Amino acid sequence: MEIDIYQVDAFTKRLFGGNPAAVCPLKNWIDERLMLKIAKENNLAETVFFVKKGNAFEIRWFMPHAEIDLCGHATLAAAFVIFNYLDPSSEEIRFSSQSGILKAKKQANGAIELDFPSRPPQKIAIPEEIFAAFNHTPLETAVSRDIIILFKSEEEIRTLKVDLSALEKLPYLCFVPTAKGTDSDFVSRVFDPHADMVEDPVTGSAHASLIPFWAEKLEKNTLYARQLSERGGDLYCHIKEDRVFIAGNSVLFMKGKVFV
Repeated sequence: MEIDIYQVDAFTKRLFGGNPAAVCPLKNWIDERLMLKIAKENNLAETVFFVKKGNAFEIRWFMPHAEIDLCGHATLAAAFVIFNYLDPSSEEIRFSSQSGILKAKKQANGAIELDFPSRPPQKIAIPEEIFAAFNHTPLETAVSRDIIILFKSEEEIRTLKVDLSALEKLPYLCFVPTAKGTDSDFVSRVFDPHADMVEDPVTGSAHASLIPFWAEKLEKNTLYARQLSERGGDLYCHIKEDRVFIAGNSVLFMKGKVFV
């Protein structure tokens, strides 16, 4: 069996920036154990698979070690492939996923805007493990799927060091340090102590919580965000009721075939 594969750098305008994702369009679903093996072989943060069903696409995302319920950068990469290589005449895509209906829409400036469910985090007392894990002092924590960790400044986010072993027993998928930005509305980084790649370059799904978190703090609904990983990424965000809208650019790195 041959499967087309694209590797796309998402949330960036430059090659080798943003977050790389592998994109595998399928005619029909294959065994999820095989999808996990392909994701492990790709050795990227995410491999996304999708199948067209009527006027929509069913979509699933796999890390090298597990399936995940929502992934922003790989959805952006999938939309980029559909818009540019599979169905250039389309203007909007509907994805059916574990997290409900997601949408992707072409923007006049060449970006693609994702329509995701908002996941407002709820404030909790700062866990002792969080104090132990970072070299700077957290000010506040709030949780949804991920735990949002507020710090004093962008400089603290840039110079953050983390002891991931201190976080392994906490029940959150991602650990998301964040602070108000200097030339953006807010900045963040994202860590997963259970992943092979412990720092994620750009994490769209974490912004489903970051956007409502910062919209409330800054009292504004339109925000520009930067993720301060080594590769870096830019996200143009908006919130409306129970939905968040995350726009970004993508760049194709590679196209080929998988033989299984």
